[in-house]
Amino acid sequence: MSLWRLEWLRMVRTKRWLAIFVVFVFFGIIGPLSARYMGEIIEQFGGGIEITLPEPTPADGIMQYSGNVAQLGLLVLIMIAAGALTIESRYEMAVFLRTRVRSPYRLLLPRYTVVAGAGVGAFIAGTLLAWYETAILIGAPDATSMLMGMVFFSVYLLFAIALVAFAGSALKNVLPTVIVTLVVLLLMPLVGILPNVGDWLPSHLVGSLDGLVRGAAAGDFARAVIVTSAGTLALLYGTMRMLERGEL
Repeated sequence: MSLWRLEWLRMVRTKRWLAIFVVFVFFGIIGPLSARYMGEIIEQFGGGIEITLPEPTPADGIMQYSGNVAQLGLLVLIMIAAGALTIESRYEMAVFLRTRVRSPYRLLLPRYTVVAGAGVGAFIAGTLLAWYETAILIGAPDATSMLMGMVFFSVYLLFAIALVAFAGSALKNVLPTVIVTLVVLLLMPLVGILPNVGDWLPSHLVGSLDGLVRGAAAGDFARAVIVTSAGTLALLYGTMRMLERGEL
């Protein structure tokens, strides 16, 4: 059995792909609904308090979705990615693989590709659903902005998964890998507060889908896309080097 088929079966038979898709699709359904009926929800549970909200816009429906997937959706994806990409977390399995597969490239690439494919696929599925519901309930967002936002956020997801792989290679334990990855991703927006820094960081892409729908130019995210893509490749290269040099 090839390593590619092994990783595919690991993702499918353990239902990990389903956990990822359920989260993204759930927010794809809930996001536009909450934006459209927020006023009614507040009135229902507000104890008789009357609150007047502005009419929702298509950007509001997309914002509700993108905000949720950038938090809870990303968290679930990182947890599942850590289980797959912390290659040496189980000593017996690490020995079995390392004594039979000499190239770290062959160890890393199938795992990274399968997890990244599931994560990006789930995000695209959830976004398409949110796009459809927003168009039906509120109004159609700009198609070009939606497509560009999907591409930019997918680039960020690929970076986040590569960061998991790098942390997993260094720490060799799933829980610390999850924690370190989340800390790094959470610290990036804080670093982005510095003048002339935020537009270059991967964290700038988190708001790309919402920003583009609200009228931001695609060029506003170009620098972040370049840095994030380069960072993804650097992290994967660093991961392979650590796997190559590591001792069991």
